[in-house]
Amino acid sequence: MKNSKKPGLNNLIEDSESQSLGKNLPNINPEQFKIPSITDFKQQLSTHKPKFVLLYGSLREVSYSRLVVEECARLLTAMGAEVKIFNPTGLPLPDTEDTTHPKVIELRDLVQWSEGMVWCSPERHGSMTGIMKAQIDWIPLSLGAVRPTQGKTLAVMQVCGGSQSFNTVNQLRILGRWMRMITIPNQSSVPKAFLEFEDVEDKQGNITKRMKPSGFYLRIVDVMEELVRFTLLTRDQSDYLVDRYSERVESAEELMKRVNQKDL
Repeated sequence: MKNSKKPGLNNLIEDSESQSLGKNLPNINPEQFKIPSITDFKQQLSTHKPKFVLLYGSLREVSYSRLVVEECARLLTAMGAEVKIFNPTGLPLPDTEDTTHPKVIELRDLVQWSEGMVWCSPERHGSMTGIMKAQIDWIPLSLGAVRPTQGKTLAVMQVCGGSQSFNTVNQLRILGRWMRMITIPNQSSVPKAFLEFEDVEDKQGNITKRMKPSGFYLRIVDVMEELVRFTLLTRDQSDYLVDRYSERVESAEELMKRVNQKDL
């Protein structure tokens, strides 16, 4: 006969584990402490196209960060994604307008719609541009009960006017972590970006700037490929991945305060 645990025995085991936890970790709230398990992950995965918003950090007529983002958009579309590019023209500086400004609403709506993002900025004076930072500063950590960036994927990229640098992608990584995003390991930095593009005539006779074949272009393909994979892997698991013990404890304590106040 197979051994089967009786309900009473299960309760004894749980009580024993809770008592053991209290002895070894006295600062832990056993009711909110969860042991991660593979069974906690969703087994049924979404099949819709992954959704990405792409940001760039220059308003120049020939903006190489925009050109890189456009190449990313073509690649992501070819990989089966739905892509939207935010144009920062007209976006006010943070704190100079309120959140009802049309460009602020547009940006925030796109971020909430997305499942992943691409940030690409020029490097100016050793750091990202103010235009790039202004866009990120307009994205809040929370909108009521919604955290628009938490648990979403992020790819960081930069373009350089001179030799290759990684200052900007390092800064973007810090911001991605601060925004509670899953920033993928791969990244792209394009040195002397003005040499990496050429004029190409399309079938309608329009001239567009396209990136030349190079190792830098191959890296961008790698980054977009990795971004799509990480997004498909994590988008259905993001709520579980960012579920925090500290916030569960805080929520439980706030609930108890409200209940106690009602009893007064």
